[in-house]
Amino acid sequence: MKVYKTEEIRNIALLGNAGSGKTTLAEAMLFEGGVINRRGEVTAKNTVSDYNQIEQDYGNSVFSTLMYAEYNGKKINILDTPGMDELNGGVVSALAVTALGILAINSTSGIEAGTDAAIRHASKAHTPLILVVNQLDHDNSNFENTLEQCKTTFGGKATIIQYPVDAGPNFSSIIDVLKMKMYKYSKDGNVEILDIPASEKERAEEFHNELVEKAAENEEALMELYFDKGELTEDEMRKGIKLGMLERSLYPIFCTTAKKGIGVGRLMEFITNIAPAPYEKKMRDVVKGKVLKMEASEAPSLFVFKTSVESHVGEITYFKVMSGTVKEGLDLVNSKTGNKERLSQVFVASGKNREKVDELVAGDLGCTVKLKETKFNQTLTTKEAATVYAPIEFPISRHTVAVKAVNDSDDEKVGEIINKIKYEDPTFVVEQSKELKQLLVHSQGEYHMNILKWYFDHVHKLEVNYLAPKIPYRETITKPAQADYRHKKQSGGAGQFGEVHMIIEPYEEGSEARSMFKFGDKEQKLSVRATEEHELPWGGKLIFCNCIVGGSIDARFLPAILKGIMEKIEEGPLTGSYARDIRVYIYDGKMHPVDSNEISFKLAGRNAFSQAFKNAGPKILEPIYNLEVLVPSDRMGDTMSDLQGRRAIIMGMGSEHGMEKISAKVPLKEMHKYTTSLSSITGGRGVFSLKYDGYEKVPADVQDELLKAYEAEQEEE
Repeated sequence: MKVYKTEEIRNIALLGNAGSGKTTLAEAMLFEGGVINRRGEVTAKNTVSDYNQIEQDYGNSVFSTLMYAEYNGKKINILDTPGMDELNGGVVSALAVTALGILAINSTSGIEAGTDAAIRHASKAHTPLILVVNQLDHDNSNFENTLEQCKTTFGGKATIIQYPVDAGPNFSSIIDVLKMKMYKYSKDGNVEILDIPASEKERAEEFHNELVEKAAENEEALMELYFDKGELTEDEMRKGIKLGMLERSLYPIFCTTAKKGIGVGRLMEFITNIAPAPYEKKMRDVVKGKVLKMEASEAPSLFVFKTSVESHVGEITYFKVMSGTVKEGLDLVNSKTGNKERLSQVFVASGKNREKVDELVAGDLGCTVKLKETKFNQTLTTKEAATVYAPIEFPISRHTVAVKAVNDSDDEKVGEIINKIKYEDPTFVVEQSKELKQLLVHSQGEYHMNILKWYFDHVHKLEVNYLAPKIPYRETITKPAQADYRHKKQSGGAGQFGEVHMIIEPYEEGSEARSMFKFGDKEQKLSVRATEEHELPWGGKLIFCNCIVGGSIDARFLPAILKGIMEKIEEGPLTGSYARDIRVYIYDGKMHPVDSNEISFKLAGRNAFSQAFKNAGPKILEPIYNLEVLVPSDRMGDTMSDLQGRRAIIMGMGSEHGMEKISAKVPLKEMHKYTTSLSSITGGRGVFSLKYDGYEKVPADVQDELLKAYEAEQEEE
C-alpha cells in the first residue's frame, strides 16, 4: 500500500440507529475503493465489519470496526460503530479519533432512538456530520418525511446537496445540487452523469440557491463574492461548505441505497474533496509532556483508542498516529507506565484482515499486536517527549447488576473474565464491593449485560447468574443518648478491666460540640479538652471528643476506646450497614492499676457505643442520586408518573436537544432496571444519567420493610 501523507487521509465514523445500513454502507465504500471485489451482506454474515461471532448471532454491530478504502487519491479510514445506545463505547471512541461522522438515516423510519444518541455523542465531540438518507429503494421509503425530521432536529443547518428522484422500488436517480447534475444508476452498478431533466429543474435551482447561501454565510470573503456575482463556483462552494461543516453550522444531506451501491461513489468523492483532514479538527488535549503537532516531521506519538482479543492472534491494539511517522521495529515508551514497547509489526486493518505496511504517518489509523501491557486510552511516544494525551471519557454507567457464578468455585474466574472484557469494552465498570460482598458490574443497560452473558455462555462456558445489587445503606442517629459499660474479666493472673462512660449525638457539618446534656432529670456537664475529626471511608464523619477530667481514664487508653467504636461503627444495629455522622463524648470511666489494658478499654468503648447507638433514635439512610432524563414531549406525562412511583422528587424541567428534560432526585433503590422501563415508556428514545448526590433518611414505611428483610436474612444465616 502507498504511504499516504497527512493531508491525504480522511478519518470517518459511520453512525446511526441499528438497521440504518451502516455496515452495508461500509461494504459499498470498500467495494468502491477496491478493497473488496464483492459486497457482503449482513444477512449472509459475510461483511468485512460485523465479523465477530457475537455480531453475527445478534445480527448487528456490537463493537466498532476499523476499515479503509482508497479513493480519489485519498485514504479513507472508516470506523463502523454500533447502532444501539447501550453499546455507545464504540461510538464514543470512534468519534475521539475521527474528524467526520457519516450519520446513516433509514428512509423508512427517519430519526430513531439510535440516531438521537449518535447526534448527542457527535455534538459532545464537536464532530461535523454528513446526513446520509439510506435505503431509498425500499417500498416504504419516505424522503420528504425524513427530510422534515432532519429539519426539525438540525433546524436550518440541515442542507440538501442531493435529493432522490422517484424514491421507492424504482429508485435509480439522484439530483446533485452542488454539481447541478443528475446521477442515474443502472442495475449493473454503472452511473451516468446527465443534465437535470426539465421536470426537476425548478426544484433543483431552489435547493442550489439555498446551498449557495449557506456556503457563503461561512466566510466574509465568500459572502462578498456572492453579493457581487449572485453565484459561487463549485470550488468556492466547497470552501464554504467545509467551513460550515467544521463549525457544525451546516449538515449536508446525501442520498444512497448502499445495498446496490447507489450514491456511494459520489459520497466518497465529496468526502475526499471536502471532509476535514486529521489536523483540521482539534487534536486530543495534551495533559502532560511535550505538545506535538500532527506532522510527519515531529517525534512519533500514538494514542490507543481500542484493544480487542482474537483467538489465534491474541491482543490487538488499535491506535491513531498523533504525530511523527511510525515504522515496524520502532521502540516507544508507554507514558503511563514508563515501560518500553516495540512495534514489531504495523498494520492497516480491514475488519479481521490486517495488511502489513512499511509506515504510517501522523493522522493515520492502524493497529499492532503483541504489546506487553499497553491498553486503551494510553499514549506511546518517545522518552524525551513524554507526551500524555487526554483519555477518552466514556458515558457514566446507567445499570448495575451483581454477577455470581452458579458454582462458588468459579467466582474467581468470573472476576478474571470480566476484568479482561472491560479492556475491550471500557463502558463496563467492575467493582468488587467489600461492603456489599458482591461483584458488581456497572453497564449501559440490560442489553449491554446480555452481551457480557453471551461471552460467559459461548466463549468461557461458565454459568453465571445476574442478581439485583444490594443497596449501600448507612445508619445514623437522630437524638443524643448516654451509655456506660464496664468490661471486667478475671481468670487467674492478670485480669481485664475497663469502664467507659459516653454520650453520643447526631453530627451535622459545622455544628459545635455541646457542654451540657439532660437525660431525664439528670444533667451532665462536659468540658471538651480535645477533639478528633475522622473522615470515614464510606462517607460522613465521626467526631471523637475527649472530656475526661481528673484522670479517671488515662490518655493512653483513649485510642483503644476509639478503635472499639470504629469497629462497631462498621456494623450498625438496624441493617448491619456502616454508620456515619456521629459525635462521641468520652466523659468518665474507671481504671484498675493492674488489670486495665488496651483490649479492656477497646471492648468497653465498643459495647458502650453499641448500647448508646440503639437508644439514640437510629435511622437508616439511603443513597440519593441526581437524575436527568431526556424524553420526547409526548412521553413526558408517562415518564413523570413513573418517576413519582419511584419516590422521585422533581427538581426542574426544561428542554435540551429537542427533547424535554426532567431533573429529579431519586433513591438508588428505586432505579434498578430503569433503563428497560424508560425504553419501554419512550419507545427507546428516552435517555438518562445518574450522579451521586448524598444520603437521606428513608421514610418510615421503607425503614420497616428493610428491618423485616434484615431480620429474615439474619434468621436464615
